[in-house]
Amino acid sequence: MSASRPLPRWLYFWLVCWTLAILGVIGYFGYYLWANGTEAATAREAVLLTRAASHDGELFPSRERESPPTPTVAPTSTSAAVGAMPTQPPSDPPVRPGMGSRRLPMRSPDYGMQAFLWWRPETAHRDLGMIRDAGFTWVKQTFGWRDIEGAGKGQFDWSVTDRILDQVDEFGLNILVRVDHQPEWAGGGYPLNGPPDNLQDFADFLYALASRYKGRIDAYEVWNEPNLAREWGGNAPDPAGYVALLKAAYLAIKSADPDAIVITAGLTPTGTMPPVAMPDDVYLRQMYEAGMKGYYDVVGMHAAGYKAPPELSPDEAAANKEAYGGERFFCFRRVEDLRRIMEEYGDGQTQVAITEFGWTSDPRPDSPYHWHAVDEFTKADYLVRAYKWAREHWQPWIGLMTLIYMGNPDWTPEDEQWYWSITNPDIGSPRAAYIELQRMPK
Repeated sequence: MSASRPLPRWLYFWLVCWTLAILGVIGYFGYYLWANGTEAATAREAVLLTRAASHDGELFPSRERESPPTPTVAPTSTSAAVGAMPTQPPSDPPVRPGMGSRRLPMRSPDYGMQAFLWWRPETAHRDLGMIRDAGFTWVKQTFGWRDIEGAGKGQFDWSVTDRILDQVDEFGLNILVRVDHQPEWAGGGYPLNGPPDNLQDFADFLYALASRYKGRIDAYEVWNEPNLAREWGGNAPDPAGYVALLKAAYLAIKSADPDAIVITAGLTPTGTMPPVAMPDDVYLRQMYEAGMKGYYDVVGMHAAGYKAPPELSPDEAAANKEAYGGERFFCFRRVEDLRRIMEEYGDGQTQVAITEFGWTSDPRPDSPYHWHAVDEFTKADYLVRAYKWAREHWQPWIGLMTLIYMGNPDWTPEDEQWYWSITNPDIGSPRAAYIELQRMPK
């Protein structure tokens, strides 16, 4: 009997390759289950199968800070800014298919998601498609001053903002632009996010921005969480200083684009005192006392839900420390406390925009956010119920409600933002929250 022939080498190589491939798939799926849970994996696959084609395309005592001078007029001579810009867009902007009205009042409520469109055009395209397909009409995006005019005063790089606005137009969405993060040459405690040494520099930047994108940027949020020292150049929160900055911003934006909506900075809910932070209700009162009325169209607020379901009142959150933290600001309806302050100051006719809100699923025991974490499916349920509460109880004064976040691909599970997201930041697939928000009546 003849000896058996050995298998050819190519067959061994083929078997090894397939074995490695199978092990890789098993390893990836195991990691996904570990990071997201079996239900999230099932939900992800269901959405990928049914929706793939449509996706083509701080919280937590006072050093005084001198308030910068309040400008008395809008920038009327911005030769450096305007001279660096190409031809202005037409005075009558094109109507974008499916876009909501830029006019006030806003829809009550109106629906928005915060996204990260800056660095990756392909990610921006995917996420804008998902926002549209969920039936939301607004996207929020930060336009960092230092990313546009970082090279020096009057030296603008519009390449990324041009691309972002083109993509937003492609999907027929409105855009809320958050403006802050001063460049190094403007001072303000750089690299921290802080007010510039000279407010006119900020005004000139905003005049150039609003002139270039007249009719295309629908709303501007002027700064972010200035009641935190880390968002105010490391200095103690200064409501009068913020109001001076807000006035400069409002006059500059409106002189370039009168129809643009100007929203005050969302204040973070906190009970921590200066110099680290200032409670949002105290800060808002001092903004009114500093003369902010007349220099905004909409009042911005932040509304983290913490551990509480969205229907839970501030009274209930304050009364139950074990379950909800024992403070009025530890709930979504904290917004109602701030709304009452608006009414006390005769501002009841002005709408509110919630420029950030959400719940976290942070499972890390050493995370400062872990104590109020909920699971992904509770997060989904709470987000839907938050919009329902607003529809049923906050009309007509509630306007835009922008949730956090469409995940940023740069985040990892070591970043706290990973767990606030409604999509998986690494691969962009939907979590339970996205699926339920898509199904939600609007």
